[in-house]
Amino acid sequence: MTFALTINGKPAQTAETFEVINPATGDSAATCALGTVSDLDAAVAAARSAFPGWAATPDQERADALNKIADLIEANAAELSTLITQEQGKPQTGPGANFEVGGAVGWTRVTAGLSLEPEVLIDNDEERVELHREPVGVVASITPWNWPLMIGIWHIMPAIRIGCTVVIKPSPYTPLSTLKLVELINAAGILPPGVLNAVTGDAEVGDRISSHPDIDKITFTGSIPTGRRIMERAGPTLKKLTLELGGNDAGIILPGTDISTLIEPLFWGTFINAGQTCSCLKRLYVHEDDVETVGAALAEFVSAIPVGDGMQEGNLIGPLSNEMQFKKVSAMVEDAKAKGAKVLAGGSASDGPGYFYPLTVLTGCTAEMDVVRDEQFGTVVPIIAYKTIDEAVSAANSLEVGLGASVWGNDTAEATEIAKQLQAGTRWVNRHAVLNPTVPMGGVKQSGIGVEFSEEGLREYTTVQVLSIAK
Repeated sequence: MTFALTINGKPAQTAETFEVINPATGDSAATCALGTVSDLDAAVAAARSAFPGWAATPDQERADALNKIADLIEANAAELSTLITQEQGKPQTGPGANFEVGGAVGWTRVTAGLSLEPEVLIDNDEERVELHREPVGVVASITPWNWPLMIGIWHIMPAIRIGCTVVIKPSPYTPLSTLKLVELINAAGILPPGVLNAVTGDAEVGDRISSHPDIDKITFTGSIPTGRRIMERAGPTLKKLTLELGGNDAGIILPGTDISTLIEPLFWGTFINAGQTCSCLKRLYVHEDDVETVGAALAEFVSAIPVGDGMQEGNLIGPLSNEMQFKKVSAMVEDAKAKGAKVLAGGSASDGPGYFYPLTVLTGCTAEMDVVRDEQFGTVVPIIAYKTIDEAVSAANSLEVGLGASVWGNDTAEATEIAKQLQAGTRWVNRHAVLNPTVPMGGVKQSGIGVEFSEEGLREYTTVQVLSIAK
């Protein structure tokens, strides 16, 4: 079976295909159609043709469509969850593939309940002035490989909820669950043909998306360099952009904190999805008097977590999602060890099949190490010692990114005041990487442009149009 594109409501095969690799085994998980620029152009043309009718569809009908999609995801949860594990690696159990599918359902239902009513700005004897939010048009979604279905939902659902049409391009590492979902939606007839299309493709297709004259908005989740390239190529057509460009999130544990009650949320805030989450904690700042205690507690906790093939019951952490990421994480740890970091847990790449890297805790880390300076996006946490809170805050804020950050302490009020000093789109206290569809999420500095989720995220898919009426 070859997974197909979806263009104008119908499956579309292509002359060339590519293999999607199961990261737990290194073997092929499936064969997938490889899209071309011509396929993209056809999908965009279908979305452009469908846009006027979908934008004119009554608001309640669009909300109903999203709820039907949520029902469809639930009805096909087992298949979608299996595809996620096979293409991305996260386990079926714990906060893994089933969790991702459940999140996709929840985000879709919450988005269905959102709306943007016209705002009356002036209403007097002389005039009435209203602010209307109109759908921006054709939206291109480019999604990453870490949460393939969930992030696809984050992009697709607000766009079609507000009246836009969509062409989604999933990562070539993890296209299967996205292609299957788009196929299911179109086969069920929930949306008119052309409202939701899916294509795959290489860098040439991605570049065409950025510069395409009939795409009105791009929403992208991925790396800073790719985000910059999209922004540069989108400039001539002045597209609207939402760019979530990841981060290198810092966490600060306050001096003297009793870590025993915080170790589990600290672990999941750091290592959920094998650390391959943009909003995971990736730099942990600990007072110099507490480094030994915190490091030992975290190392003991991670050593008890079952790591393995996500299709095997009981595993809570799977492999890294692809060979590129496996090599990157391995190199970062070796760099840290060479520069004096001490390994408390893990620290050596596996030889076996698949891209497994053990849960790794490092102490003695410094700002000069790659694993601190750059986003490792894997199963590694560097612990950096600090002397004063001001020093920790300064170090946490020192990088060009600012997606999330957290402060951990026994005194919640004290931790909250320190969290307010951190430069990040979301500042957590005694938690990290906790997201909610009713709460906006976005970054500051180089971590992106725009926000997702809630009505704030819905606005990203609109243009402001004023209606001014003389009385």
